[in-house]
Amino acid sequence: MADGMRLFFLRHGPADRDQFDGDDDDLRPLVERGRQRMRAIAEVIARLDQKIDTVVTSPLVRAAETAEIVANRLGLQERLITDERLGLDFDVQALAAILAGLKNDRRRILLVGHEPSFSEVIGELTGGAVVVRKGALARVDLTPGQQQRGRLVWLLQPRVLITQD
Repeated sequence: MADGMRLFFLRHGPADRDQFDGDDDDLRPLVERGRQRMRAIAEVIARLDQKIDTVVTSPLVRAAETAEIVANRLGLQERLITDERLGLDFDVQALAAILAGLKNDRRRILLVGHEPSFSEVIGELTGGAVVVRKGALARVDLTPGQQQRGRLVWLLQPRVLITQD
């Protein structure tokens, strides 16, 4: 993995199984509440002004919909990439391969994916234990000079990201 990178891990929004009639879980979409929640979270991400330059998403429908909502809000539609390695079996090796395949000017990457892999990857990078809830956003800064090591800067759970009226 490249040094000096800032990674943002965004878990997809709510996509309740009991509201999905299909057999293929990969096709399960966000529910309307999930789309609303992700639009609100996209606004917060924009206000955080982290200078995200690329969005990479899992191909599963619920993650792809989440990524599209955020990419549209951030004006990053042209820098939205779908990568199958961000699927349910995502791990640190897949992360390294994804990052190696990005252009050198891509330094602040928003990854949109799933549990439990996001918590496991963040834990492996940082040496800590976290739980990434639906709609949560974590920032991990990769450690210069140390392959596959990083520092958890923050983890914002959805209840912090979404303000109540």
